[in-house]
Amino acid sequence: MAEKLLLRALKGGGNTKIVTLNGKRLTKMPAGLEYLTGLRKLDLQNNLISHISEEIKYLTQLTTLNLGNNHLKEVPAELKYLTFLRQLHLFENNIHTFVAEACDGLENVILLNLNNNQLTQIPETFQRLSKLKFLSINRNKLTSIPKELCFLKNLSELQLNYNKLTRLPEEIKHLKKLQKLLLVRNSLEALPEGLCDLKNLRILDIAGNFIQIFPHGFQNINLKEFYCEGNPLFLKQPFKATQEIYVWSLQEIAARFITYQLAVKNDFLMQAIKWYPQIKDLISQARTCTICGKSFLTTWLECVEFVPPNKNWKTSGNLHLVPLRVLICSYKCFGLRNKNVFGIAKV
Repeated sequence: MAEKLLLRALKGGGNTKIVTLNGKRLTKMPAGLEYLTGLRKLDLQNNLISHISEEIKYLTQLTTLNLGNNHLKEVPAELKYLTFLRQLHLFENNIHTFVAEACDGLENVILLNLNNNQLTQIPETFQRLSKLKFLSINRNKLTSIPKELCFLKNLSELQLNYNKLTRLPEEIKHLKKLQKLLLVRNSLEALPEGLCDLKNLRILDIAGNFIQIFPHGFQNINLKEFYCEGNPLFLKQPFKATQEIYVWSLQEIAARFITYQLAVKNDFLMQAIKWYPQIKDLISQARTCTICGKSFLTTWLECVEFVPPNKNWKTSGNLHLVPLRVLICSYKCFGLRNKNVFGIAKV
């Protein structure tokens, strides 16, 4: 049957637009594809294909390629020739490797499905997929994602469920068009502060991770749905803090003085700091005390503040308070904290 379908397509020559050989138990890509130069859609899902043949490079008009549920072991370099491709489905294979060169010609892909494979890493060249809107890499073996992925300026939906991610890059703040982020069942212990800069994010699911506390400002994200069940969130358990007075280092004293003077626009320091870029870089790492609002560099207390979830969020049913990470510059300020701010015990 498969041979008859392909023969019929070959008779159409360059005029054939669609070839569907779904579930035909093919062990390799059918011969003769190179003659279908006008092909727009090729559906070979649910077969036994173990590699993509070189003839694929002749299908330069292809816009949709579906090789889901086959036996592929890699995303090969030959895909770089498919410069018109818009949708690429490679789910449920045995893909261990994404050849970096494959990204060279995929700048027009808007949807990429790599679910249920064996990927342990994503090539840095992923940033070449500049028009990508929907990326799904659920149920793989990723332990990290490259910061380059965070420069996909058109990305709207990112699914990374059921991987082994331990962290997200701070550069995630650059995904300005991201609306949906799914991170279910990973090994995340924290979320980057840059996540709070995603003004278009509407759905966030981090269920089944190891997150205890969220970055400051998290409660202001304009989400519609937020799910976090299965995380060991901090409980509201106050304890008496040991009152200590730190002896600040000279660097800390100078940093606090300089940041204060810059805040009040001291003309002399604002001009002088331009001549010392290393100091400017150091000062840029300063944090702000959640109590007094002043800046500090190295000496601080890590605390948790409990706030109610945004009233516009649809949340997990048992989420009544959101624990936020806040920093306090001194024990003096710690003594002035409000009733919902607690020190974090160091075990």
